[in-house]
Amino acid sequence: MPSPAFEQFLRELHASLTLRKRPEDVARLIQDLYAAQGSGLDAATEAALAKAAANSLRNLWHGYTSMQEEFARPVGAQRQLARAASLFTSVPDLPDDAGDDPAQIEAVIRRAGEEIGRAYGQNDFGLDRFNRAERRAADLGEISKRQYNKRFRLLRRMEAKLARLIHEQRLREVTITGKGALAHALPYELFATDPDTAAFIAYITARGYMRSVFTNGRQRQVYDEVAEALLQRLRKRPERTCWYAVAHVHPTAEVLAHVSDQDLTQLLIRWNGFLRQVAAVLEDAWNRQPLERNTMIVRRGNDSSTWNQAAQAWNTARAHWFALLTELGQDEILDRICPGKVPRLMAADVAYWHRVSGGGLHPDTYVWAELPLPWEVLRGEKECPRSLIEAVCARHRVDPIAGAWTAPRPSIEAVAYRRTPELVHGVAVADPLMASALRSAGVFSGKDKRAAAQEWT
Repeated sequence: MPSPAFEQFLRELHASLTLRKRPEDVARLIQDLYAAQGSGLDAATEAALAKAAANSLRNLWHGYTSMQEEFARPVGAQRQLARAASLFTSVPDLPDDAGDDPAQIEAVIRRAGEEIGRAYGQNDFGLDRFNRAERRAADLGEISKRQYNKRFRLLRRMEAKLARLIHEQRLREVTITGKGALAHALPYELFATDPDTAAFIAYITARGYMRSVFTNGRQRQVYDEVAEALLQRLRKRPERTCWYAVAHVHPTAEVLAHVSDQDLTQLLIRWNGFLRQVAAVLEDAWNRQPLERNTMIVRRGNDSSTWNQAAQAWNTARAHWFALLTELGQDEILDRICPGKVPRLMAADVAYWHRVSGGGLHPDTYVWAELPLPWEVLRGEKECPRSLIEAVCARHRVDPIAGAWTAPRPSIEAVAYRRTPELVHGVAVADPLMASALRSAGVFSGKDKRAAAQEWT
């Protein structure tokens, strides 16, 4: 029977899948989990965890990080619901969490609309409002024109707020999935099947959630020596490992080989749906202002934040989709439909940095520029078979397999653990207190001085 402390640490690890804790703090939680379990750790895992946990907030003298430890949440409709409850007799006082639930918000709008004879979606202030005769006919004669207009305007604003909330919640899910795959969707019962499984998933997810660094080189690799040590424990006891849960975040051939075809198919269906969802986000950003495809350098008016979040999510989903198709023996599908990767937009100063340091555009940019757009491929409007990508890659001297253009990502070697830096708009700062001051002053943001804001990327 697990102890209460063990259960508590396991639940904290599960909660970290939707937060943005530093990998060092997750490593410390994993240490606590194993200590509460009472089972000894092998020397390699103990040393790897100790190296990371030494830099956890609990082990640092200041115990503070300037970076948000959760992904920014959309502002809910709590204020609008409270106002609706004061104006409409059919709307009760609702708990605070109702303001984050689109279904409850829509139900309130519909219920309140019935009081003034307004149907959901009737938002035209000139055409959809009742005049005096129509108010009398609808038995609304006791409500003055002013009071009727006040209620009509509120419901119109609530519908607009609902649309924004749904859009922002979708973007938040896109951001989280792009960095941590399906970890945030793992139910506790599946996550907690085995403590070794839980430890690996929690740590690799925390590594995936790390912020991007302002650099002209490669970003830090997710899979490090700590993750390797934790995965080694799963290899030693494969019969106890919940490989299906691991496949949600780490779809290597080694992991997927342990998962049943039925579970692999379930994951494939989920990633199919998510690819279409992300493609819609990419298309929306593209339609608002097409990008400079040949360089992928940001121009004035480009929504680079939305594009980059969606691009990362697309590439993550595509990598899982490729790996699952291959494991299921269905990779012949790629001979007919092989949507390409989507590059992130690059700031002009970073592009200049690349040039002056002897670099240039990434070769993948040239391949992307010649391929059909992803949403066109998914809708069947344009063809993008594997042979087309191979031909374009050959033209630009890109290896389509090593570059994961036509095959799953190649296996990777674990990198050495490095301490997570304090970042201010992507720039590393040694002291977290100084980082807070710099962020509040707007340093490195490229904008005028303003208050500190929650970071999405």
